[in-house]
Amino acid sequence: MNDKILIVDDEKEIADLVEVYLLNENYVVHKFYCALKALDFIESDKGNELDLAVLDIMMPGLSGLELCQKIREKHTYPVIMLTARDSETDKITGLTLGADDYVAKPFLPLELLARVKAQLRRYKRYSLQSPQNAQNTQSLQNKGAGEKVIFYKGLEIDVGSHEVTKGDEPISLTPTEFAILRILCERGGGVVSSEELFKEIWGEEYYSKNNNTITVHIRNLREKLGDVTDKPKYIKTVWGVGYKCV
Repeated sequence: MNDKILIVDDEKEIADLVEVYLLNENYVVHKFYCALKALDFIESDKGNELDLAVLDIMMPGLSGLELCQKIREKHTYPVIMLTARDSETDKITGLTLGADDYVAKPFLPLELLARVKAQLRRYKRYSLQSPQNAQNTQSLQNKGAGEKVIFYKGLEIDVGSHEVTKGDEPISLTPTEFAILRILCERGGGVVSSEELFKEIWGEEYYSKNNNTITVHIRNLREKLGDVTDKPKYIKTVWGVGYKCV
């Protein structure tokens, strides 16, 4: 089944251009020029079938940031933000509200397409979507396939179902936050650099010391886990090197 992608941008030319490139890759595209209409779709039954969303930030009526918040109330699929301003504030705000990546306008359509593919690869790799897959995962767990679940200091990280619990409390993580936690826990206390995390999660070599993407996701992850920077229980910053599980 082809992946379903939501495009929301009030600039018709940009939305139409992105749609063309996605259709050429055989994605199913749901396109909206109005964020409010997109929200109606997201809250419908068809909205539950989406695999990824591309949202413009600056839109009248309802901003892309607000729309991202609405998505994160119920869904964990990747969200890529489009911003007309190359502003660190916009980027950090978007990531804090649950976005997984951002692309600054003007952008090359092929660059956005590469980001879409990278996010979908990661999401599909660590998320089992269908009920049948969920049953298969449970069966494997019952047969002792321990690699499907990671236990760490009261955390239970189910790689197959993309679920994290702390004690008996479910922790709602974005796909990127889940991937970071999984990678750090799998390293068993080994330090993972920001460059390594970026390459593992996005499937790209690109990384800049001025890129706050990993930093913001780590901060959000710590907040959800109830962790603190000065006395970390789960994630420790190794200054100048990267991050590791305590």
